[in-house]
Amino acid sequence: MNVKLRVLSVGALFFINGMYNAQKTKVDTAQSKEIEEVVVLGYNRTYTKPKDVSANTTVSAEVMENRPNVSFLNSLQGSAPGVTIASNSGSPGSAKIDLVIRGISSLSADTEPLVIIDGVPTGANQFRNLNAEDIETVSVLRDAAATSIYGNRGANGVLLVKTKGGKFNSKLKLSYSTMTGVSIMPKNKYNMADAHQLLRIQKNNGVLLGNTLTDDQINNYPINTDWEKTFFKADVTQQHNISATFGGENTSVYSSIGYLEQGGLVPNTKFQRFTFRNNITGRSEDKRFNYTAIIGLGYSKRRQLNQETNSGINGNIVQNPLLGSFMSLPYLQSGQYGSGQQLYDAIGNASSANGNFAYVLEDVLRGDQSVFGRFNETSIFTSATTSYKLTDDITINNRTGADIKMGNSFAGRHPNGYLSIVVARNAGIEYGGSETIGNSRELNFTTVSSVNYNKVFGDHTIGLGAYMEYNKVHFYSSAQVQNGLDPKNFVIGTGVGYIPFDPDKDIYVPSVGANKITAGALSYFATADYDYADKYGFSGTLRRDGNYRFAPGNKWGTFWSVGGRWNIDKENFMEGSVFDMLKLRASYGTQGNANVIAAGDDTNPMLLATGISREVNIVGNGYGNTPGYFLNNIANPTVQWEEIKQANIGLDFKLFKKLEGNVDVYRKSTDMLYYNIPSSAITGQYNFRGNYGGLKNEGVEVVLRYNILSNNDYKLTLFANASYNENKITKLLIPVSTGSLLLEEGGTINEWNLVPYLGVNPNNGNELYLDSNGNVSEQALEKDRRKTGKNYFPKYTGGFGLNAEYKGFFLDALFSFQAKFWRSDNQLTWALNPSYMRSGNNVSADLLNAWTPDNRETDIPSLNAPMSSITDRLLYDASYLRLKNITLGYNVPKRFFNEKSVVKAARIFLQGENIMTWTKWRGYDPEGLGTFPLSVYPNPRTFSIGANLDF
Repeated sequence: MNVKLRVLSVGALFFINGMYNAQKTKVDTAQSKEIEEVVVLGYNRTYTKPKDVSANTTVSAEVMENRPNVSFLNSLQGSAPGVTIASNSGSPGSAKIDLVIRGISSLSADTEPLVIIDGVPTGANQFRNLNAEDIETVSVLRDAAATSIYGNRGANGVLLVKTKGGKFNSKLKLSYSTMTGVSIMPKNKYNMADAHQLLRIQKNNGVLLGNTLTDDQINNYPINTDWEKTFFKADVTQQHNISATFGGENTSVYSSIGYLEQGGLVPNTKFQRFTFRNNITGRSEDKRFNYTAIIGLGYSKRRQLNQETNSGINGNIVQNPLLGSFMSLPYLQSGQYGSGQQLYDAIGNASSANGNFAYVLEDVLRGDQSVFGRFNETSIFTSATTSYKLTDDITINNRTGADIKMGNSFAGRHPNGYLSIVVARNAGIEYGGSETIGNSRELNFTTVSSVNYNKVFGDHTIGLGAYMEYNKVHFYSSAQVQNGLDPKNFVIGTGVGYIPFDPDKDIYVPSVGANKITAGALSYFATADYDYADKYGFSGTLRRDGNYRFAPGNKWGTFWSVGGRWNIDKENFMEGSVFDMLKLRASYGTQGNANVIAAGDDTNPMLLATGISREVNIVGNGYGNTPGYFLNNIANPTVQWEEIKQANIGLDFKLFKKLEGNVDVYRKSTDMLYYNIPSSAITGQYNFRGNYGGLKNEGVEVVLRYNILSNNDYKLTLFANASYNENKITKLLIPVSTGSLLLEEGGTINEWNLVPYLGVNPNNGNELYLDSNGNVSEQALEKDRRKTGKNYFPKYTGGFGLNAEYKGFFLDALFSFQAKFWRSDNQLTWALNPSYMRSGNNVSADLLNAWTPDNRETDIPSLNAPMSSITDRLLYDASYLRLKNITLGYNVPKRFFNEKSVVKAARIFLQGENIMTWTKWRGYDPEGLGTFPLSVYPNPRTFSIGANLDF
């Protein structure tokens, strides 16, 4: 029978009577029968929906298929309650995706959820080598009843990814899907000046070229370059996938091959991926022995900007097009120099004078002939699952899997590039350029063994399980840096063109480095489930975790959870009610977070903080550059897990056979926060890492789905989910201030701490502020800062949309939103600061409305007014509503195909991704959980056409 999986309610895989398959062809309702809803939780635990006690959501393949996203996380945004997903870079293949479930639960420890793929934990949340077309479902586990079984690794929530499989007793089915589209740059509202406007602003301020021109010369200036169009180009994205499924009496197979290519908006940025997957499921003749064997292979190549992995050049206008496109002077002509040597011959080492940085940036974007960055990654995912029923009630199970990642990178400066030439000339050497070759290998190994007992005694059902899990991580990396490259024969990544080290002049000195880490964890745990007459149910988990990171005495932690439900609709007094299901559930549990250091992009948190409980001494240079031996880390043998306690109350309902949904209310408290504790300076260290402090997250989650119309010719379904979360620091030893962000007991995490901005003084054009005494002032001082009660974590998140069909035509739309969060727009700060104009940079045309004696009523200060960087003038409410995805298509009717047709089903569609965004934010993209938007690569708008064919 053909079924279609949808996002329906918390914790459910809904198999709905009469639904259509993935190609949306009609189902013979006369031959269909209702299949009870199924909930899939961790470690192969499954329940029917009415018997589940936990808060979780299952998102089906339909939400993620045929989407132009490298990572399935981008497609998941807005589709599940309690989940905040924010892409901090639209660069192809980027790993800069923030994923938060039910709020930030730590100040400095890792806060990303655990991701399990086919039962095997992954090391880092990047997933660039996982083909979303191979995913069947993603289950988001949120409360303690669902996540405590994962102990210390599930403290921040869990994502269960299940890939597709074949079906027993099914014919061979071949499918092909293809999509081609174009990605374009989103618009900003910075109102950057064109050549005539900038020259006018300069003339108004009496500086630079504009001050030397007459009004007529300014109005008729012949050059007006749009540097954004120079540095950013529309690019093509495409993907092709072929899959095959078939099954015999006791064996089924799913196999797929996929290719994806996504061009970047910036020249010489690109991502390519090749994937292969083979999932085999089998069983013995007597059905007592079952097994699954999975292997997934992936290989990806990406070219990216240096800024993607080197935040140190975020503010570098000669290497970062995201900033350079704003600051470049529009009255300069682009495309004047064809090579780095031509540029050097023209401007020498004056890379910043007279706006020359625009030309340097043009040269940098020549990629392989200037500044290059190539990254290749090979991934191997494999797992084997076996189970054997010793009796009708007792089953033994084992799942063993490995996630292997091997990376290679080639980054540096080509000797033909301007930057290499100017560095070499300034240093008085013949050859410039450098190449860094990096290699890494990471193995994540997991094995889980269990014994499960399930028995029915009349109205009583009992389930018991005993488990042992072992995790091991091996990591190795090495890097070599070659300084000095011969432009006549250098080829990236080959070693050709390396200039030998010159010991006499001490130049062209190469360097090497390596790193090796072994990490591990051991856990054993038990589960218990009880049901009485389908009305009442209870579930419990007890888990003992051990981690290599902590010292003896603190290596082990014990975590637990309990949950219960009451199926109200089963009571006699509910007979004849409008409810098809009405269930009240509650849970409470504890967990520990052993990943006490927040992992960076592409980094496995298991590999960090290896020496926190040990005193570490290292060799280095001290005073006068004299080699020495000194303390690098103060041992803290008492350091331990962060402790998280979570309570949840939920209500699931379904009524009139049309409306269904759920409501959840939760409180999540973290104690023993891992953070800096002050230390006596006599130790040489001003602080050390330890456990102190507490915070809490409280929130509400709502999911609704309303099937308005449903028959053979037309269908219409509306759906929505929304979440509210508020965090508060409940205990902190001393306030911590980092720039304009504050951590203080009683406040929110990373609260903006700024001086209130009041506007422009109409008498002199200066900025006005509110000082700490409540008086109006023209000076903003550090003592005038105050807490705003605002941070950059959204309080409200969610999504809504519709699925509609009419006689083969279909329309699917998904909107996502995040609300009540604030970001400081430092990119706009540059654009509105006249001093940057006077330094030879472009600015916003808003400055044409700057205060003058004849223009007193304005919100733009005088061009000569002093400006403060510690006020809330440019602190914006970054709330947004986005048309995340819309798809319009047609299912070719079955009457066009017969038994002799090569093609059995066909579907064509048009779609758009990130189509429209409604926001007060003036930048390219309000999305992202970072403090500032400066140089954040925006998420592109993508329009595509595609088709699905079945053979």
